Amino acid sequence: MNRFILILVLFLAPCVSGIAQHARFVGEGVIEFEKKINMHAKVKKSIDKENESYMSKYYEQFVKTQPQFLTVKSNLIFAADRSLYTPIPITVTSQNSMYGDPNANQPNVVFTDFKTGFSAVQKQVFEETFLIRDSIRPITWKLTGETREIAGYQCRRANGLMLDSIYVVAFYTDEITVSGGPESFSGLPGMILGVALPYENVTWFATLVSDKIVDKNSLKAPVKGKQMNNKDLMVRLNDLVKRWGDSAKRILNDYII
Repeated sequence: MNRFILILVLFLAPCVSGIAQHARFVGEGVIEFEKKINMHAKVKKSIDKENESYMSKYYEQFVKTQPQFLTVKSNLIFAADRSLYTPIPITVTSQNSMYGDPNANQPNVVFTDFKTGFSAVQKQVFEETFLIRDSIRPITWKLTGETREIAGYQCRRANGLMLDSIYVVAFYTDEITVSGGPESFSGLPGMILGVALPYENVTWFATLVSDKIVDKNSLKAPVKGKQMNNKDLMVRLNDLVKRWGDSAKRILNDYII
């Protein structure tokens, strides 16, 4: 009997070890996100009846000379009760800069305090810098049964709606216990490692997750920019749309994301 118990213990040990390793939850660390923008699709969407004569030619030239996807990177440093999302500077081609799309770089710095529900976003809009201090942006989520692996983590899909009209697809993992994500995406039972805005032609996906202790005191809200809340921002953006016309209207969602 003793020999049988010993054999059973030796047989089960690797299985128990594997389960223990899999069940380890991450509460702080650094995630590198890669944001991809389908610039071909975005430029094509900018063509309308008023500008078709010259924008069609511009689009044809753009497709021939520019890559379809523009990629920018950011780091998300997170702890149990807060996170800080900051850009990794890139060099943008002059053609993409001329297009004027806000996604052509990564201008946002996002601080989130999950304990108090506070968010501070430093945002570049045309030539102005705004500092939006407000509550965490609500997103209505619906969980699904679909799963996929992202950066070594098994993630579950959720479909969401934000700002009443923007459709969001997200993938989160409950192995990272912080309910955060890239930019201002949050509110799921775990860390969001992938986001897609199908109608905005943009995605964010984690490429590397570093499980390590972080200095919580370094996770501070940005302070630069004209202070306002989300309601004030919408008023300001609508004012800019009136001044800049249809070209600004087409990229309004990119600025409020």
